[in-house]
Amino acid sequence: MGRIFEVRKASMFARYDKMAKQFSRIGKEINIAVKAGGPDPDNNPALRRAMQNAKGVNMPKDRVEAAIKRAMGKDTSNYEEILYEGYAPHGVAVLIETATDNPVRTVAKVRAVFNKCNGSLGTSNSVSFQFNKMGVFKMNPEGLDTDELELELIDHGLEEMGEGTDDNDEEVLVIRVPFAEFGNMQKALEDKGIEVKSSELEWIPMNMVNLESDQEEEVLKLIAKMEEEEDVQKVFHNLS
Repeated sequence: MGRIFEVRKASMFARYDKMAKQFSRIGKEINIAVKAGGPDPDNNPALRRAMQNAKGVNMPKDRVEAAIKRAMGKDTSNYEEILYEGYAPHGVAVLIETATDNPVRTVAKVRAVFNKCNGSLGTSNSVSFQFNKMGVFKMNPEGLDTDELELELIDHGLEEMGEGTDDNDEEVLVIRVPFAEFGNMQKALEDKGIEVKSSELEWIPMNMVNLESDQEEEVLKLIAKMEEEEDVQKVFHNLS
């Protein structure tokens, strides 16, 4: 009985850690969006997107409103978005998106993770050429005629449509568009009244790397350590 309790307790703490990381990431997105385009989501697409994403991870409305209010304050940190590139063990390409108020601290922590996990921090454009930057929209497929929707969205930049899962492991409809078409697709979905659970700009690998299970574990260890860093927003890689 005691063992079952410990397992459940560990699972609960893991969920809380994941939720705290999600809320922190969204909070920084809100901060950056408000400082760049103001606190009115109707006139600020980036803030509108951040608020959508907050809803997608069940971030309470009062916390979203508090984050917007804090971002309007003069004493609030100014976050800078920086992309770091490098290689995990066995040649796996890694991109790390960060939001930081102290780039010197952040690059030191990113480099330390690479070094500890037998990877290497690269220079700008040393890895990103292996990825396509795309807009990724996730929505509840219930009630949607996907065949009809696919035809309607082709004129708005649709490149791929398929099934997937969200951050809560729930089944979703996934739409991908080229980076340049992100705004067009966001507006098209809003005009059609389709509720989007999340909308992100993601780095999609053009080619995947297949490894043996023990090699794969080494790479996943680096990715997990990187995701634990406070300044890290997202980690992308080309591990199959």
